[in-house]
Amino acid sequence: MSAAAAPAPLAADRAWILAAPTPPAWVEDALSHLPELLLDHANCEKKAASSALALMFAYAEDTRLALALSRLAREELRHFEQVQKALGALGVAFARQRPGRYAHGLRSVLRSGEPDRKLDLLLAAALIEARSAERFALLAPHVPPPLERLYEELSASEARHFELYIDFARTAAPQEWRSRLEALASREAQLATTADRLLRFHSGPLERAPEV
Repeated sequence: MSAAAAPAPLAADRAWILAAPTPPAWVEDALSHLPELLLDHANCEKKAASSALALMFAYAEDTRLALALSRLAREELRHFEQVQKALGALGVAFARQRPGRYAHGLRSVLRSGEPDRKLDLLLAAALIEARSAERFALLAPHVPPPLERLYEELSASEARHFELYIDFARTAAPQEWRSRLEALASREAQLATTADRLLRFHSGPLERAPEV
């Protein structure tokens, strides 16, 4: 059984808000470019902490949200430390990377006026966490031992995170959150499934040369 065809326990139920599953080709690409993937993963953990803190400061009057995001940011930074340790164990040296298109592409469709902005930021964060949970579950059975258990644990953590963001989105806009989620999920799925020039943790599969 190929890596892409192998079962991914819990991937589906941990990613119920996603509009499309990760393509098998992305899993194959990720496993064959593991150092590059791990470097981007480390950056993603830092970005997740930064995004949580940015939301906490932007909506400081929402005490319940601020306290939840404070805890979440600390957890994301612990994940960053764990990934850095795994990089060292695997002998992967730090290298700068060009950013992928995923985050920018998702941000480009978010609304800027309040209260729409708050809802969109919460839903976008939920989608990013859900995609992470799905991909950790897909990769865990196939990565080296230093990463296997870590990715299993991270899949569960990211699932909790996207549920947290969804809960706050429901509270912020009880009548609108589901329809808006569907619109943003469509864009997220396009970014995560279409062919990409750069392999990143949230990218699509790498572009293939046309068959002749």
